[in-house]
Amino acid sequence: MTGAGVTGTIDGLILAAGESRRMGSHKALLPFSGQTFLDTLIELFARHCRQVTVVLGYDAAGIREGLARGAQTSFVGNPEYRAGQLSSLQAGLRSMPEAEHILLTLVDHPAVRDATIARIVSSPALLAIPQYQGRHGHPIFFARSIAAELLALPIDASAREVIHRHREQTRFVDVDDPGILVDVDDAAAYAALLRSSAPA
Repeated sequence: MTGAGVTGTIDGLILAAGESRRMGSHKALLPFSGQTFLDTLIELFARHCRQVTVVLGYDAAGIREGLARGAQTSFVGNPEYRAGQLSSLQAGLRSMPEAEHILLTLVDHPAVRDATIARIVSSPALLAIPQYQGRHGHPIFFARSIAAELLALPIDASAREVIHRHREQTRFVDVDDPGILVDVDDAAAYAALLRSSAPA
């Protein structure tokens, strides 16, 4: 699948390998809008991507058992997930050698809108990052050449090194979507998300 203005296929990548220590339970399986965080993101990404890959680590079997949309998803295990987020990103990218463009998010960012995804994947930029009221968020969208640079990083590095390297080639996409900033790391953030999404 391709976005308007983008040449080549788009594949989705969701990172869900962490232990969710601050939350105290699997963030991937938290309920949101009638389904889990991870099911919500899989459904959203599947509308715009040729395929969706999810990187799992801690209790991978338990997470897969708790999903409704596992059948339409490729799963990659990251046995080195304790090494940090970059290890999961690299595990996912290594499993996607044919991806020409990658739409990437973390499992604790479930509130992004479909229209936002459509805008991001329509960007022909090397790297596209959504921004709401001047603040940058997720998901991000990048070309294969960026993926190659991310794979070349040492495990103790940060993906931000590559992003900063290409700042002048990055398109910051203005969106009317505060959901790009929602990062559900703990119980307080989860409660705030549920309050903000509750019907008036």
